[in-house]
Amino acid sequence: MKVGEAIMAQRLVQMQRPALLALLAVFFASGGAARADTATECTLIKFCYCVDVGLKGVIDQQVAAVREAIGKQKAQGKAIGYMSIPISTIAGSYYGVNVKVGTEVKERVESRFGPNDAWILNPAATQAALPPGASGADYMLMWTKVLEGRTGLGEDFDFVYFVGPSEFARHFSLDGRADMERLDAYYDGLVKTDPDLGKIDKKSFREYYALRASMFHSSCEPKLKATEARRASKDYGLARELGVFFDGRAVAPGLYETPIAAGTAGACPK
Repeated sequence: MKVGEAIMAQRLVQMQRPALLALLAVFFASGGAARADTATECTLIKFCYCVDVGLKGVIDQQVAAVREAIGKQKAQGKAIGYMSIPISTIAGSYYGVNVKVGTEVKERVESRFGPNDAWILNPAATQAALPPGASGADYMLMWTKVLEGRTGLGEDFDFVYFVGPSEFARHFSLDGRADMERLDAYYDGLVKTDPDLGKIDKKSFREYYALRASMFHSSCEPKLKATEARRASKDYGLARELGVFFDGRAVAPGLYETPIAAGTAGACPK
């Protein structure tokens, strides 16, 4: 499930090339085979996705709504962050759990910097959802547009925050002693109140959250791409690149300059 294998994503023009690119990642699983009603849609930073033509209007409305929400926070003088977190249900990952982790991380990051001075956009929030049946590419188009902004420089954001393994471990109260057993117990308890979890194999759930739960098991390239464009812009430059965090710590420049997988980006098959 990566909420996908969002937040994700081809990171915004190596937005910190990797920094914006990594953002998208978001987080969503690939939509699979192309549908008859799909078309290739490209963004300002040249990421193209094969999307449902019937959803393009909805996607534009959601982008406008998210930008409005960001604008209200910026008007209060806050630093604006983008949280990149896997959300979709896939390969043992579970949407319901990921949404809870996203909520916890948002509260923690805002508390860390001060809720009066910082606000972080959580892609896992239900108000950012598209209609049922939307594919990973549909979500990626939406979040890439949000991340790149109106100019392609990611001007709405001051930092990006990639959720890492320690933050998932905190949710499950893992302490390095029989962590997989604790995940089994968590699964057994949650499945009693959330029947949809039963559709996921317990072994896959256990191994995903013990070994792979992290933003970097999502597609992230768009989040990083805007950084490169931002660095080259006379209005931003090197000193005003986005701040980049992974698993609660600032990322070394050499790490977020490393190219990553393109994920769900790509034109519709001909």
